[in-house]
Amino acid sequence: MKGALGFIGVFLSFLSDATGQSTISAACGNSSSKCSDLCDVCHHYFYGQRMECLSSLFQHLCLSNFEASMALLNSSDWCIWGNVNSFYSSMSNCTEDISDCLLIPWPNPLVEMTFVEIHSKFFRDCPTEELSDPPPAIILALVITPICLIPIMVSLVVLKTKNGDGSS
Repeated sequence: MKGALGFIGVFLSFLSDATGQSTISAACGNSSSKCSDLCDVCHHYFYGQRMECLSSLFQHLCLSNFEASMALLNSSDWCIWGNVNSFYSSMSNCTEDISDCLLIPWPNPLVEMTFVEIHSKFFRDCPTEELSDPPPAIILALVITPICLIPIMVSLVVLKTKNGDGSS
């Protein structure tokens, strides 16, 4: 993780020109300093190839932090949502923020692929809750109730039309 942060730090340190102002790429989402820095990295080191830049930024900023956070847990704790919720949310927010800065729609195929890789690496062995049919008594009650109500409703309609209209 320190290596990734150092890598990005070196990139960002070279982005300022002699006057101390950074050059903002034409494809930048907003004027925040974080977005400006990310756009400058993409412009200067990836020559406008935003998807390649996005992939690299995901790897160095988002995925490395997520993997470091997951490494703090035992693998048996990975399947407990309460343990990984904040890490997962941070990962999702990170990918969204970077995509927004680079004016790339979120979610996008790269984000989807990243999350599929995360799931296959960390959550592959987690048990899933499969849906099953309810017990037979509940099914019987749900089926019999409308069947019994239909004749009662028909009877009420017939009685009401006989009593309300003298010609019937």
